[in-house]
Amino acid sequence: MDFGFAAEDEAFRVEARAWLADHANGLQDRRSWERVLGEAGWIGLSWGETGYGNRSATLTQQVAWAEEYARSVAPPRSGHIGENLLAPTLIAHGTDEQKGRFLPAVAAGEELWCQGYSEPGAGSDLAGIRTVATRESQGTYRITGQKIWTSLAHEADWCFVLARTDVNSRRHQGLSFLLVPMDQPDHIDVRPIRQMTGTSDFNEVFFDGAHARVEHVVGGEGNGWRVAMSLLGFERGVSTLAQQIGFARELERIVATAVETGAVGDPVVRDRLVRQWAELRVMRWNALRTLGSSGDAGAPSVAKLLWAGWHQRLGELAMQVRGARAGVGPADWSASAPYELDEAQHLFLFSRADTIYGGSDQVQRTIIAERVLGLPREPKGVV
Repeated sequence: MDFGFAAEDEAFRVEARAWLADHANGLQDRRSWERVLGEAGWIGLSWGETGYGNRSATLTQQVAWAEEYARSVAPPRSGHIGENLLAPTLIAHGTDEQKGRFLPAVAAGEELWCQGYSEPGAGSDLAGIRTVATRESQGTYRITGQKIWTSLAHEADWCFVLARTDVNSRRHQGLSFLLVPMDQPDHIDVRPIRQMTGTSDFNEVFFDGAHARVEHVVGGEGNGWRVAMSLLGFERGVSTLAQQIGFARELERIVATAVETGAVGDPVVRDRLVRQWAELRVMRWNALRTLGSSGDAGAPSVAKLLWAGWHQRLGELAMQVRGARAGVGPADWSASAPYELDEAQHLFLFSRADTIYGGSDQVQRTIIAERVLGLPREPKGVV
């Protein structure tokens, strides 16, 4: 089985590769880079012919772009949440006014978004959120509550927030999907969360009377659960194949290290290396099998289980092939640089979170059990 690219797809790939070679040096400011991408029409390839400033591309061309981007030295994207999560949600559920207001700005790379879903007491269980949005007389909602693990909140201009607009509701009832401007310094407090890697990719976000306009509720008041679940369905697809290119690079570096250190002479290490390679191929076939499909409730959960566990084992293998040297940082300790990690150490530490964020392994297995296999629902309140 292989994924077929037509002549026009390969021409598209050549164009993408050439453009990235000319414009991407890996050093650009990420916000400025989004505008460069927007000006060249590389944002919104999956939106179809919307008329909101994006360039449309076929599914195979989207794969070609994602793969070439992953192979380039272009900086990590800051606009992917707006492009790949918010925009498809607005196209499916938004009003014409909402689409006209927000999609052109995303396509141009001018406005960045973050996702306000998880809370300290409701991480993977979104139905348990407590953030409240109270409707006020002047056509706004007043939002109070806390979100956590919010990627890019420190850079974002806007946040789509799942909040409870009916304070008497329970679980998935009475929720609304609101578009909230982040430029409210007296009412929104963003606090970076320092991770084991020493970096801060995620944030806590505190809403203390923040405002959102009534016309910026997507899908209508009380329909937030339906909209939120629709958005989660957009989190898989083309990006998975690009992610696997990054995984393959990491595996290649680990194989090279194993050869350098002599660890490859250990039959157990060789077995692990071969297994990682084989499982990566399986992930590619699975991604191609489900690419563009819809209605498979278990596909996103299966994909998450596959890559999260695989990547975590890869991080462990990166340490194993280095032996005792894995415990030594790349630079001597100093007061100005007390926490230095090399690439492999960063991979090992960061990958510990892979089986937790984006829905833990336990949650993914529950989804498969209940929605695919038809097993009885897990009892609530049982420890």
